[in-house]
Amino acid sequence: MDEREKLRKFRELDDAFAEALRELEKPNSRLDIPTGPPVRSLAAQEADDEQARQRLFEERLKTLMSEYAQPRESVALLLRTMQSLGLMA
Repeated sequence: MDEREKLRKFRELDDAFAEALRELEKPNSRLDIPTGPPVRSLAAQEADDEQARQRLFEERLKTLMSEYAQPRESVALLLRTMQSLGLMA
């Protein structure tokens, strides 16, 4: 690319930048500026994390119940007993 072409491209870029700045300065300007995905609230993220932890716990519990051939009722009784003794939150 020769020097004239480089200079022409630079001027085009400079003009486009100047135009964008002018648009930003207009009080009622509505530019289509990409902003990325919407930001989720901290509460929504925490709720999703809690649901993921719950699912993971349930999957682990089912796997252990299967490995040790323990019925649902037996495990439920064990969990209630642990809760009543303050061993679980």
